[in-house]
Amino acid sequence: MGVTTLIPRRPDSDLEVDARAVNSRAARALYKKREQIYPKLARGLFRNVKWAAMIVLLTIYYVTPWLRWDRGVGRPDQAVLVDFDHGRFYFFFIELWPQEVYYITGLLILAAFGIFLSSALFGRIWCGYACPQTVWTDLYIYVERLIEGDRNERMRLDKAPLSWGKAGKKASKHALWLIIAAATGGAWVFYFADAPTLFAAIFSGTASASAYLFIGLLTFTTYALAGTMREQVCTYMCPWPRIQAAMMDKDALSVAYRVDRGEPRGAHKKGQSWEGRGDCIDCRQCVAVCPQGIDIRDGDQLECINCALCIDACDAIMTKVGRPKGLIAYDSYANQTRRAQGKVARIRLVRPRTILYGALFALVGALMIYGLASRQTLDANVIRDRSPPFVRLADGSMRNDYELKLINMSAAPRRVSISVEGLEGAHLQAPDLGAAGAVVAVASADGVTNVRLHVAAPAGVLPGSHDIRFTVRDLESGETATSASAFLAGGER
Repeated sequence: MGVTTLIPRRPDSDLEVDARAVNSRAARALYKKREQIYPKLARGLFRNVKWAAMIVLLTIYYVTPWLRWDRGVGRPDQAVLVDFDHGRFYFFFIELWPQEVYYITGLLILAAFGIFLSSALFGRIWCGYACPQTVWTDLYIYVERLIEGDRNERMRLDKAPLSWGKAGKKASKHALWLIIAAATGGAWVFYFADAPTLFAAIFSGTASASAYLFIGLLTFTTYALAGTMREQVCTYMCPWPRIQAAMMDKDALSVAYRVDRGEPRGAHKKGQSWEGRGDCIDCRQCVAVCPQGIDIRDGDQLECINCALCIDACDAIMTKVGRPKGLIAYDSYANQTRRAQGKVARIRLVRPRTILYGALFALVGALMIYGLASRQTLDANVIRDRSPPFVRLADGSMRNDYELKLINMSAAPRRVSISVEGLEGAHLQAPDLGAAGAVVAVASADGVTNVRLHVAAPAGVLPGSHDIRFTVRDLESGETATSASAFLAGGER
């Protein structure tokens, strides 16, 4: 019988214990708890621009589904509508069909080049003024400030023990946030159905389950992203801060602290000389107003959205202490270098990069305008019957069967003629055969009309596949549409 010898475990050395403690602290640091940011209300030019942008953009978003546009009897009168049921996208006088999805692609490309151009000119100006996350966060902070007060009042309220007054303010704030979030979700679904009709259905409980689902999803995301996550969305969720550097160069303007003028910084008392020191009095007002909670004096940072509120805060302080404005301003790396070399700073908006982005933006825009201006309202798609692939008639000729889909994008019915070409001797066979070997059909208004066609070829046609083309012509306007297909012929029996 074996004997088991128990060897006592040697105690951990002090070095091992210290190493584990360091690793544990490092692991905890990766999951640092979010520190609440209390942005102070800034006053000045850029804050007013942000107010204007917020009002204009929110008005467009909430009001647009309620705008009307007369398209005639039997057609929706909502100015902007994505009609999935009938496969249409309406934008005022423009009506797009599913096969014209390339216009949506063009809009996305146009938006991309627009952001590239704005970034090359003014950095993250999109993020600071027009991004939905910024706009709704601004609105939520406005509500928060309205109920709980400005920065200092909000900080004191959060530190105070729970009371009826505190509970009432918190409940009121979150209630208004939820109302705004629900209105945001409701406005979104109004773009996909008649707004007045859907509005009544939502409150009467007769709307579709998908409508309530998307309202709920957007209510949750708006409340969470603008109310509780805010700067985390811009820092961790949004990919744009990580790729915008590729759009910029040394002459791109962005919000920056002018180190050459501000340093060395320090407190300043009234009457003291400004000799031997910088203009920054280290008041930290630029930090207090920042919605991202960063210090612009630390240089370019991933979190900065270029909202320029720090410019307003700093300019106000410079005015009070009798120093020139612009200690924090839109600046470029090139200008910082020029000033360090004793040269005159200048703004270069026209550069190879901006010319390229501007030209691409203009080109895509021009192509889309041309496409819309020359857009046809008549189209045709032909589908060949595959069973049987061909039929041999009594006189030895060959016949193939087809279904032609006439797409009429206009609001009135249209009489069209249909002809076939590409194969010598081939002709159409149909009950309404015209005198010139064409079939006359009526394309229904704003819809798709199916027309059954037979194409016959003489007995001497070579076996195999032959390319043919169907031509549809409007008998009144002369507008034409074509669709290619194939004619199959078999060998001798």
